[in-house]
Amino acid sequence: MNVILLNQEQIHQHTAIIHDPNTIKHIKTVLGAGVGDALKVGQIGGLLGTAIIRQIDDVVVLDDVHLTKKSPDKLDLTVVLALPRPKVLRRLVMDMTAMGVSQMVLMNSYRTDKSYWGSPLLARLDEFVLEGLQQGVDTIPPKIILAKRFKPFVEDELPAMIGDGRAMVAHPYAQTRLADYLADGLPKVMIVGAEGGFIPYEIKLLQSVGVQAVSFGDRILRTEAAVNALLGRWLD
Repeated sequence: MNVILLNQEQIHQHTAIIHDPNTIKHIKTVLGAGVGDALKVGQIGGLLGTAIIRQIDDVVVLDDVHLTKKSPDKLDLTVVLALPRPKVLRRLVMDMTAMGVSQMVLMNSYRTDKSYWGSPLLARLDEFVLEGLQQGVDTIPPKIILAKRFKPFVEDELPAMIGDGRAMVAHPYAQTRLADYLADGLPKVMIVGAEGGFIPYEIKLLQSVGVQAVSFGDRILRTEAAVNALLGRWLD
């Protein structure tokens, strides 16, 4: 955790109380903080600031909670991701949140295993977002949309997300190279498939609503490697 995030109910005027044992353990063992030490804190959905530890045992009591600083600006980017394996999903949501992605869409695809939609990890997305916010020193959660039907989402919802911007889909067999595509600027929507990528039908449907298929080159990357490599372009 690079910032301790508090919800609105935890903060009373300039005092806050932390009951979560994992957060308390982090403050004690990782930060090595004690009574009188300052912590970097933030209110979820609000501002960042600092606080002073007044008490630290089974609970942590913070005084002098002053929240005055805005969170970093979000990336003007929607990431559409074919729902990956559950273990990969946790890391991706955390990383995308930490990097400042403003909106994520978890989408069905032909190569998405149907069992993934029943994973209990989908019920823990807020937890993964919180971890990403604490990593990225941010307080504003991204919006997350679940799109369980590929064709209706692409035809009915994706065009509005693209608007007057551009959209790309990472596809290892595309003729357009990433460097050439980005020479005209960053897209507003970035789409990445599950392991194995999208099938030709899906690529054609995406192209029919204005999405450009783009290739990294000769190498085929894992989903999480592709997402993080692409997002690095927005952080330059």
